[in-house]
Amino acid sequence: AGGIAPLVALARDGTDGQQVHAAWALANLAINADNQVAIAKAGGIAPLVALARGGSDGQKEEAAGALYFLARYSGEENQAAIARAGGIAPLVALARGGTDGQKEQAAGALAELAAGSLNDDNKVAIARAGGIAPLV
Repeated sequence: AGGIAPLVALARDGTDGQQVHAAWALANLAINADNQVAIAKAGGIAPLVALARGGSDGQKEEAAGALYFLARYSGEENQAAIARAGGIAPLVALARGGTDGQKEQAAGALAELAAGSLNDDNKVAIARAGGIAPLV
């Protein structure tokens, strides 16, 4: 217990290697519903979006994977939080021009961000960011 806040801090402020491992650990923890809430409450979405946007290749892939699991299993609350944090544009960029692993994780995250009847704003944002072409 209590490991999520330090992982979020490492994802935000750690060394390059620490950020990769912290994003990987957060992705694995995000499979659990209680952990999803804890990650969001600990401020974990913003540093993951930042890594997806401007990190190393490994950081981008792991951050996209964490965002994918947060969007997949947590429902519309975290999906909206990812969009509010600016997560759609970097995910579209990774789906369009990332490594194979980045593309896979980003495409999964975008699919989850668009899923459901309450995500019309996300669907529009994904389309406006050019996210349809890399997904088809």
